[in-house]
Amino acid sequence: MKTKTIVCGGLAVLATFIYGASRHAPEERSAAYIPGANSAAQRIAPDFELKTLAGRKVKLSDFRGKVVVLNFWATYCGPCRVEMPWLVDLSKQYRSRGLEVIGVSMDDEGEQKQVTDFVREIGVPYPILLGNHTVGDAYGGAHLLPQTFFIDRDGTIAESAIGMKTKKEFDRIVRELLAKGDRT
Repeated sequence: MKTKTIVCGGLAVLATFIYGASRHAPEERSAAYIPGANSAAQRIAPDFELKTLAGRKVKLSDFRGKVVVLNFWATYCGPCRVEMPWLVDLSKQYRSRGLEVIGVSMDDEGEQKQVTDFVREIGVPYPILLGNHTVGDAYGGAHLLPQTFFIDRDGTIAESAIGMKTKKEFDRIVRELLAKGDRT
């Protein structure tokens, strides 16, 4: 538990710095932001199979043809808790246009009740999957949370971000990816 407290505190300080920098320089991206042209992006999103909180198996490839916001998070992560209601809003607003938000909980094994309670409290309508280090490593480690990947309808990572984004940034990226699919 001490390790989580130290990690969470460090992440909170990092997120505060990133968020503060983005608020004071809206036209510039923080160093943690990885734009679509970055070499870490523009690649096919690694497929995986994870279980939902209810024990159902879900594959990322099940969502091919949809725009996916893949969000790695944890209950002990303060910035993750801030972003979650924004993701809920996005899911509700754009689901009918082909958006699928998927949350991957990186909480330690054995903390499923805590994850379930938090998800129920927030009213999360999208799938929450129980993550592991194998899947985290396939996406660059997922050591710093939140970590979000914006995946287009073809399964390509269009953009990604480490750390908290603003609600406005989430909305902009999702609208652009949905519009791209609407034109084809």
